Amino acid sequence: MKQSVIKETTVQDLRDKLSEEKALLAKLKLNHAVSPIENPLKIKVTRKNVARLNTELRKRELQGK
Repeated sequence: MKQSVIKETTVQDLRDKLSEEKALLAKLKLNHAVSPIENPLKIKVTRKNVARLNTELRKRELQGK
């Protein structure tokens, strides 16, 4: 997910997407622990998406205060 797309979404959509990405990350980590997944870079990309979403939510929270 690109930063430009993240900036255009609403706060509620960001929260929803964040919960989806966290669930996907947990699933990928579990699957990779059991047996190696085909593309382990998906874990890295998903982790970075979670960080981007958290950063944007925090930025908006601070702007609101």
